[in-house]
Amino acid sequence: MWTQGVPVEDEARDQLANISRLPIVFKHVAVMPDVHLGIGATIGSVVPTIKAIIPAAVGVDLGCGMMACKTTLTASDLPDNLSAVRAAIERAVPVGMTPKRYGRDKGSWETPPAETDAAWTRLVQEFDEICAAHPRIQNTNNHKHLGTLGTGNHFIELCLDEQQAVWIMLHSGSRGVGNAIGSHFIELAKKDAERNQANLPDQNLAYFEEGAQYFGDYVKAVGWAQKFAAANREVMMIRTINALRKVIAKPFETHLEAVNCHHNYVQKETHFGQDVFVTRKGAVNAEAGKLGIIPGSMGAKSFIVRGKGHPESFNSCSHGAGRTMSRTKAKKLFTVEDHKRATEGVECRKDAEVIDEIPMAYKDIDAVMAAQRELVDVVHVLKQVVCVKG
Repeated sequence: MWTQGVPVEDEARDQLANISRLPIVFKHVAVMPDVHLGIGATIGSVVPTIKAIIPAAVGVDLGCGMMACKTTLTASDLPDNLSAVRAAIERAVPVGMTPKRYGRDKGSWETPPAETDAAWTRLVQEFDEICAAHPRIQNTNNHKHLGTLGTGNHFIELCLDEQQAVWIMLHSGSRGVGNAIGSHFIELAKKDAERNQANLPDQNLAYFEEGAQYFGDYVKAVGWAQKFAAANREVMMIRTINALRKVIAKPFETHLEAVNCHHNYVQKETHFGQDVFVTRKGAVNAEAGKLGIIPGSMGAKSFIVRGKGHPESFNSCSHGAGRTMSRTKAKKLFTVEDHKRATEGVECRKDAEVIDEIPMAYKDIDAVMAAQRELVDVVHVLKQVVCVKG
């Protein structure tokens, strides 16, 4: 556990103990400083498994992660009033969600733009193959969600680094289709467990072993969803850049430094001489020299980091600050005025619907970074000036 100086709830410790006792876990579970209670598996944990994968540990926001790119703009190139910048981004990228009973989801495309169509063309053949075996996945928001933000802690931000350079940073995953894939295979794993894994400490820790009926299908579907998530971020980034060019007079270039990394995913890796499936549930790949992104909350700093490749962490680091309380508790505890004070100086939504994202609902990002000094070096410190949320 890399949690020195950071509070860890007892329920999360119990959950970690449950996971670590599973017979498929290799060596140990590595715990990041942003750790907090999840469904089945703890968010902010790294779970290496031998010849098996736990679908609920990978979760339902498959491939959720971050993208950031540095621009040639500096703070002085931005307009004094940033509301037009936020509005331009919100016009360029669908955000939020409309409940199904109200018809079309405002967080999806009515008519997908060219960038979305081009990205979908690269994904559709494999998607059709997955749906042939699992038809339930077909009738989902897939093509129309590609290049959209979603809700919760997903965001698009303009940030300034320590040299006052402007960065574009965003956070999203595989949207409706990833959720459908994750939920579908979690159900199948639980049915398998009823027959084959009688002593599970939690049904949400049901797993597929290599050779099981759905193991190969799951690996293929998760891999596809992770590609969808990366493409989703790339489309949003293109559309955000184009939107900024319409409201910022000065010509600029982007991608001087760029990172696109997952923090909810599974992939095959080799550790301590053993081939294992590494599930990073709220954790980032921090192998030696690899760049990653660790965001704070919508009023706090974020960090571009370079991994140190710490073997005991399975080359990982935290994926953010980590929540200290549930969304429900945050909405009960804090007011709109609290939120306005906490996000002073940031052009963002300041209404009752985003109180669950108030910075005080998250751990202290400085304490989180101090706890993982062994895992990463800080390359850039970013502070947001615009934050778009769904």
